[in-house]
Amino acid sequence: MSHNLRFVTTANALKEEYKGRTNYWLCRPGVTEAKALQVCEATLPAGEGHNFHTHPELEEMIYVLKGEVEQWVEKEHRILKAGESAHIPAGLVHATFNSSAADATILAILSPGDSQGPFMVDVSDQEPWKSLRGSR
Repeated sequence: MSHNLRFVTTANALKEEYKGRTNYWLCRPGVTEAKALQVCEATLPAGEGHNFHTHPELEEMIYVLKGEVEQWVEKEHRILKAGESAHIPAGLVHATFNSSAADATILAILSPGDSQGPFMVDVSDQEPWKSLRGSR
């Protein structure tokens, strides 16, 4: 893959298989010349989600393109619809669930692009995160 793409389509995006679906990395080092930015388009099928996790070095913006998601940032949550977003500072625990009956598509925008990692730390098996949704 070229490291200096200026125009990125789903055909030449970096494809990542995740839980039976394809995420499309549209911007990040290795796809474009980006150094401070990562952008991923992801579709969450009905009933699916990205359980509680954190990005120790990355801040993130979740922007809903289609459908709606149940977005958590720490112990607070909102239902976000198309055109709405949530900002997650680096190191905060967050999760995104599609509790609707239709697919939802989001853009995950992360920075910096050249983070050394770890990229993601799953905390979904730890309290209070593993019980949080059940307590609503």
